Amino acid sequence: MKDRFKIDEWQIIEEGFDPTLNKFAESVFSLGNGRMGHRANFEETYSGNTLQGNYVAGVYYTDKTRVGWWKNGYPEYAAKVLNAANWIGIDIKIGAATLDLHYCKVTAFRRVLNMQEGYLERSFIAALKDGRQVSVNARRFYSIVDDVAGAIRYRITPLNFEDNLVITPFIDGDVSNQDANYGEKFWEEVSRESDNDRAFITLRTRKTNFEVCTGMQVNIVQPGEAGNTASRFIEKEKFIGRETTLWAKKGEEITIYKYGVNISSANTPKEELTAVAKASINKVAAKGFEQMLEEQARAWAQKWKESDIVIEGDVTAQQAIRFNIFQLYQTYTGEDPQLNIGPKGFTGEKYGGATHWDTEAYCVPFYLATASPKVTRNLLLYRYHQLGKAIENAAKLGFDNGAALFPMVTMNGEECHNEWEITFEEIHRNGAVAFAIYNYVRYTGDQDYLAAYGLEVLIGIARFWSQRVNWSEQRNQYVMLGVTGPNEYENNVNNNWYTNTLAVWCLEYTLETIGWLKQQRPEVYVALAEKLRFHEVPETTKWKHIVEQMYYPEEATLGVFLQQDGYMDKEQVLVKALPEKDRPLNQQWSWDRILRSCYIKQADVLQGIYLFEEKYAEDVIRRNFDFYEPRTVHESSLSPCIHAILAAKLGEEQRAYGFYLRTSRLDLDDYNNDTDDGLHITSMAGTWMSVVEGFGGMRVRNGDLHFTPFLPVKWESFSFNILFREAVLNIKTSKNGVVLSNRSDKEVCIHVYGNAYHLKAGSVQKVATDVSFAH
Repeated sequence: MKDRFKIDEWQIIEEGFDPTLNKFAESVFSLGNGRMGHRANFEETYSGNTLQGNYVAGVYYTDKTRVGWWKNGYPEYAAKVLNAANWIGIDIKIGAATLDLHYCKVTAFRRVLNMQEGYLERSFIAALKDGRQVSVNARRFYSIVDDVAGAIRYRITPLNFEDNLVITPFIDGDVSNQDANYGEKFWEEVSRESDNDRAFITLRTRKTNFEVCTGMQVNIVQPGEAGNTASRFIEKEKFIGRETTLWAKKGEEITIYKYGVNISSANTPKEELTAVAKASINKVAAKGFEQMLEEQARAWAQKWKESDIVIEGDVTAQQAIRFNIFQLYQTYTGEDPQLNIGPKGFTGEKYGGATHWDTEAYCVPFYLATASPKVTRNLLLYRYHQLGKAIENAAKLGFDNGAALFPMVTMNGEECHNEWEITFEEIHRNGAVAFAIYNYVRYTGDQDYLAAYGLEVLIGIARFWSQRVNWSEQRNQYVMLGVTGPNEYENNVNNNWYTNTLAVWCLEYTLETIGWLKQQRPEVYVALAEKLRFHEVPETTKWKHIVEQMYYPEEATLGVFLQQDGYMDKEQVLVKALPEKDRPLNQQWSWDRILRSCYIKQADVLQGIYLFEEKYAEDVIRRNFDFYEPRTVHESSLSPCIHAILAAKLGEEQRAYGFYLRTSRLDLDDYNNDTDDGLHITSMAGTWMSVVEGFGGMRVRNGDLHFTPFLPVKWESFSFNILFREAVLNIKTSKNGVVLSNRSDKEVCIHVYGNAYHLKAGSVQKVATDVSFAH
């Protein structure tokens, strides 16, 4: 675990330059606006430890799957997000020497991510080998107002010399991915052009044929007389820069304004890319850096008004939750139903930038409560529009009759994950898609979605489960063989409790939805049944039989659900007995050793208990929690948040708080020693869940909100905002009680500690704290 950044409510602050931790810092200080983003690479040249990364949403490459022995059903390719043209670069030469912190003596260095206003600022003083010193202050951001644009203000001051300064802002499309084979390049140049202070390059991806036009405009401001200033464009394949030479005087600050745009064929016709790029660069340059920055601050103020969580008395916890919320909104805004949420967002290449089950299981609850319902609806529509591909994916594995298997990893609906134990076996992702539909409908009350889109997806998923199970003559029950549950430190197991439980729930929910649609909108049901060739009686008869006769593994002597058949055959050595040198296991142990151990990567049985909590008595939840948590190494970013919520449910304040800190500061403190290659964006939604569903105890039952809040010992108070069925609510918990504020013109019923309160528009209700929830 690292302790690198200063604790501040609204900022992430790095003081002092440590080259060995630069990639870690590049991830933490990443910027984005939902449409594009980049890692916190330096503007000027840096030859040290760095991972360059600029990313444009929706643009990817299909790399051919390479395996030692081909298996039927394998995906044809492994998709990856591409490192795109680097538009932020500004080369600086002082005389003949290049400003490069790798070769400089850095005597002062400070980097600040201002989360309140949405920008990154870096300042330093550096001495070249010959003793000449410069001071630099650079501020940049991706606009959430003009979401195709970013802007940089770069100030440089000679401290002890006068000399020629050669400034070359550039666009460099000659880039590759870190994981490219033998330095393989994925971009080809289509065109480039320049005029006055503007330049544009259009690049095309190999295979997938996406095109992106990247443009820049540069303005250089020097005090007093410009002196001997000369400019020229430098052009070569996939590169264009504007070189300006000027005389720099001691103590006089020179300011470089650079505006950049990325226009993608994912949402703009290819023949219009350059024209749109020119219009966009003209628009933002006409505004100027300061106006854009003011607009950015106002836009972020509105986002914080909707989604902020305020924690009083614990700045470490406060900084962490805001960092997580900030990165979520930098990654996804919900404006484009073609886009989804990659586990690394715009902060790195790992996991290929593709869509995983993380979206439905973790991100949907966050966006449901903090944004317009259309944002979550777009996430669901993303899957609906890929239903045809899900049916194709299932057919490749031998399923028929419209059975749908949504991919574990995807860019466009096709499976593109090439590890067999995931591709073929981690099928619980199907249940996450179904649960997201249920979650959306119960939260919003939008039954129209079920009728128009949801049931069609549910039937495809139900058909898959009905074919994936098989009847065991020995048990006289249905079983599910050869699966991988959420705990990926187990592969190819039989009867994973979570997967079996989720499959049955999916069948039950589909049956319930069919009954509702037949009764409420019979004409829609008839049309849908005809479209899907749905034969209700034979199909639903089998579904009901599976529901009644599914096998669930249990350990009766301990009174716990068994993660899978044979789990108790493993040597039961608890995590606390593991030597520190063995952690994390995935970086220290062989895969064979991990698979033979009892150690759990992330919540598995407990994931199911989290989803279906209302089905289980508290003593059942406690027994399972107390059994599985001591065996869990939490080496998935998705793990601590689920444990925090369940610990809070059980009134385990100390454990809940510990898990909250772990999930919320996972990247800031680099708990798993893996932040170098990017942040864990999707698990950040779990951090929000830890506060709202954990300490706030928020649940939705029978169309109403329920809360059972309690206050962690270290906190003086905490409050959060909730958007629920057009009502805007603020829930504040302190030592003096709970304050419910209805900040909308809609009346709403809220349940706190089991008591109902009807909040009229604009009203405030005070409730005494129930101390039984604070033990």
